[in-house]
Amino acid sequence: MEQELAAISEQVQAFWQTAMLQAELLLLPSRLYQIGILILCIALAWVLTRAIKPRVREWMHTLEGRPKWQLRALLLVNRRLGLIIFTALIWISAAIMSEVTPFVSRRFLLELVGTISLAILLVGFAARLVRNPFLRRIVTWFLWIYVTLYYLGIVEDVSRFLDSLAIEIGDFRLSVLTVITAAIVIGALVTGARLIQSTAASRIRANEDISPSMQVLAVKFLQIMLFGAAFFLGLKIVGVDLTGLAVLSGAIGIGLGFGLQKVVSNLVSGIIILLDKSIKPGDVISIGETFGWINALGARYVSITTRDGREYLIPNEDLITGQVVNWSHSNDFVRLDVYFGTAYGDDPHKVRKLAVEAAASCDRVLATRPPVCHIVGFGDSSVDYILRFWITDPSGGLTNIRGNVFLALWDSFKENGISIPFPQREVKLLDTGKPLPETD
Repeated sequence: MEQELAAISEQVQAFWQTAMLQAELLLLPSRLYQIGILILCIALAWVLTRAIKPRVREWMHTLEGRPKWQLRALLLVNRRLGLIIFTALIWISAAIMSEVTPFVSRRFLLELVGTISLAILLVGFAARLVRNPFLRRIVTWFLWIYVTLYYLGIVEDVSRFLDSLAIEIGDFRLSVLTVITAAIVIGALVTGARLIQSTAASRIRANEDISPSMQVLAVKFLQIMLFGAAFFLGLKIVGVDLTGLAVLSGAIGIGLGFGLQKVVSNLVSGIIILLDKSIKPGDVISIGETFGWINALGARYVSITTRDGREYLIPNEDLITGQVVNWSHSNDFVRLDVYFGTAYGDDPHKVRKLAVEAAASCDRVLATRPPVCHIVGFGDSSVDYILRFWITDPSGGLTNIRGNVFLALWDSFKENGISIPFPQREVKLLDTGKPLPETD
C-alpha cells in the first residue's frame, strides 16, 4: 500500500513540475501576445455568434420540404456555430502571423489551440453516429479529453498516472486506465455493431422472400451476435482474461434456473413463436377477452393493439400454453354468424331471401362467398334463423360489421312487413272471493 501511495505521489509531483514549466513558457513575450490574440478571437467569436445565430435559426424555419437529415445537419451546425467561428478566426490569425514572421514560435500557441478546437469540433460531429444520448455524451467527453491531451503531448504521462491507480487482488489487476480504455473500445465497437445491424436489418425487412416472423428472428439473432461479439472483443482487446468468465457464466446459469424461470420461459417461447410462424406482425388474434392485431414481436412479450387504441403486452409463454384464435393465420377469410328470429306468420322462404340480400348489401361482406341463411329451430315465440357471411379484413373490426348487418336486416324487414317478435306475458288474476287488502 505504501509503495502504491509513493508511486501516486511521484506522478502528482511530475504533473506539477510539468504544469509549472508550461506556465513559465506562457509568460514569455512571444506567448503573451498570442494569448491576447486568443482572447480577442474569443470575444469576436462571441459577438459574431450572437449576431448570426438568430438569423440562421429564422432562415431554417423557412425551409420546408427538405429531407430530415439536412435539417438535422443544419441544426447541429447552428449549435456549434460559436466553435466554428472561433476555429476559423484562430486559423486566420495563424495564417496572418505566418506571413508576418517566419518564426514558428510566434504562432505555435495559435496553431495548437486551433488544432485542438478543430479536433473538438470534428469529434462533436462524429459523435452523432452514436444514437444513445447517454453513451454519446460519454464518448464525446472521452474523445475531447483525449485529443486535448494528445496535442498537448502529455498522453503518456496521464496514461502512467491512471495506470498507477489500480486494484490488485492476487493475479487480478484492474486500473482506471483499463476501465477507461475498455469503455472507449467497447463503445466504439458497439457503435459499429449498431450501424451494421441497422443496415442489415433494413435489407432483411425489404426482402419479400422472408416471412415477417423469420425477419424478426433474423434481426434479433443478428443483434445478439453483433453486440455480444463487440462486448467480448472489446474486453479481449484491452487485455481482460475471459477465462474467468466461466465461473460467472456458471453462477448466471444457476440464477436463471432458480430466479428467472419465467423470463427464460418467455424468451424461449418467443423463439418458438418466431420459428413455427404461428403468429406474425399484422395478424389479428384473440386471446381471452383481448382482440386486436399484433403490433410487434418482442423477446419477452407480444404487443397487441386493440380497436380502442389500447396496447396489451402479452407474455410469450401465454401464447404458447394458452388457446389463441388467429383470425389470419393461413388466410384472411373470416366467417361471422348472426342469429335472429321472425314471427310464425312470416314466410320463411321470403325471410331467408331478404336476409341474404340484406347481408350482401353491406360493404365488407364478400360477394365471392355469398351469405347463406338457415332455419335453426322453432322457438317459443319466433322462428329462429342463422345468417352466415364472410369478410377478409378482421382488423377492421367484427362488432361494427355485425351491427351493419343487423341494421340492414331491420331496414329490409320493416320495408317488407316482416315482424321480429318478442316474448309477451299475460297475467290473469283469479277471483278467490276474498277482498283485496287496502293500501294507504
